[in-house]
Amino acid sequence: MYRFAFGACALAVLVLSLAPGPEVPTTGWDKTDHLLAFSALALLGGWSYPGRIKTVLAGLLAYGALIECLQSLTTYRFAEWADLLADSLGLALGWMLGKLAATVSRIE
Repeated sequence: MYRFAFGACALAVLVLSLAPGPEVPTTGWDKTDHLLAFSALALLGGWSYPGRIKTVLAGLLAYGALIECLQSLTTYRFAEWADLLADSLGLALGWMLGKLAATVSRIE
């Protein structure tokens, strides 16, 4: 179940990242969009592949870099190092939320 959600989320992030124009849902600041998207990916990726979080996080960081490269090939998007930094912070946040959720579930 988590793997399906992870794959769907990864596909949605790709589509939204490459979609043109203002039709794309946003928080109002591009960097928070990246932060939230990659937090969700890290959380779902960690649940989908328990015990392989380093591989998941490295793969997601590469995925973020790939998205930036693909954006640079469009006429309506552009690549930014700051976006990759926001992706990285999102991955860290998602990893920490996953650790917190695991800790809380053990306590209960």
